[in-house]
Amino acid sequence: MVLSELKYSERIEKLHPLFKKAFDYVKTHDLLNTPCGRIEVDGDDLFINNVNPECVTSEQQVLEVHRQYIDIHILLEGKETIGWTSLSDVKLEKKSYSEEDDCALYEDPFSTSVQLLPGQFLIVWPEDAHAPVIGNGKIRKLIVKVKI
Repeated sequence: MVLSELKYSERIEKLHPLFKKAFDYVKTHDLLNTPCGRIEVDGDDLFINNVNPECVTSEQQVLEVHRQYIDIHILLEGKETIGWTSLSDVKLEKKSYSEEDDCALYEDPFSTSVQLLPGQFLIVWPEDAHAPVIGNGKIRKLIVKVKI
């Protein structure tokens, strides 16, 4: 897991060959005023889900994990809490991994959480079970999907 601000993204862009392309795209487009939906950047290797979800309580949210993609959560508007637990510590499977959805869900409580503010990002890897969209009200965010 990596937590930082967009203005410091160059420090981690070497961690994956598509990170620089992803951050460059986000920094050069007005995505807050772009309609919600999928934004193609580099086909299925790099795309952005531009979403406007209603937040839920931590008790309502479950942990999710992905095997094929790294997620970069970028908050555009509002406040969002994202829970985290190491994948090695989850046991209560709610939904088995689906290759088609690239997702498994777990009911375990998360061990820690971070709060995202606009201009910040959180990168989660396949070993990071995460519970996004925790808070109050609607938020606007990007979920950048980076193929491993």
